[in-house]
Amino acid sequence: MRNLEGKVALITGAARGQGAAEARLFAARGAKVVITDVLDKEGQQIATEIGDAAHYIHLDVTDENAWADAVKETLERFGKLNVLVNNAGIVQVKALVDCSVADYMKVIEINQLGVFLGMRTVAGPMKDAGGGSIINISSIDGLIGMTGGAAYCASKFAVRGMTKVAAMELGPDKIRVNSIHPGGVLTPMVTQTGMDESMVNSIFGKVPLGRVGQPEEMATLAAYLASDDSSYSTGSEFIADGGLTAGFSLDA
Repeated sequence: MRNLEGKVALITGAARGQGAAEARLFAARGAKVVITDVLDKEGQQIATEIGDAAHYIHLDVTDENAWADAVKETLERFGKLNVLVNNAGIVQVKALVDCSVADYMKVIEINQLGVFLGMRTVAGPMKDAGGGSIINISSIDGLIGMTGGAAYCASKFAVRGMTKVAAMELGPDKIRVNSIHPGGVLTPMVTQTGMDESMVNSIFGKVPLGRVGQPEEMATLAAYLASDDSSYSTGSEFIADGGLTAGFSLDA
């Protein structure tokens, strides 16, 4: 399947985890991919692995000028921009009363401000390209609460809301904007919270599908939203959580 043939996609936080899986899959489906991150060694390695269809750019998503430079370089390299995946993000698990302003703002700046800046920066080039697709990676924690997640949940709820506003404002320019809400996915971001793979598997083994999600499964959903196959979908939430938010089970 090459349903992304001819498209140019910029993916943030693409040096590892979901972003790297998205970059690999998008390229396999025919897209030119701009991999961005602050992890230069890992990001360049992914670009080298993919080959001529990929290009790496250092990007701090909280930096307005860096966004402008990254998009300019993308246009110079590949001539247009059709898809943005706002994937970069961090998680912090800290009780509300223990969360400092600095702790809180670090999460907000990366997870929320980064998405805002990305959407704002690509809107013009996407309009010039005749339209496009913006995919914002939120979380099930943008739908429900999580203990220790005051900053994280706030940022992911904000992504959900901004997605709907952007979909309304950019729709006339044929730019679609949707959010993806992953549940538990086995990525470095999750394991860096202190949970090893066995702990993650144990926790998410209780969801209806009985397992944790994989980055490649989120990438497949992102590829659908990036493609013309989802041409009538905008302002919507796409949940991939193994059934975690389906409800409560009374089974022991």
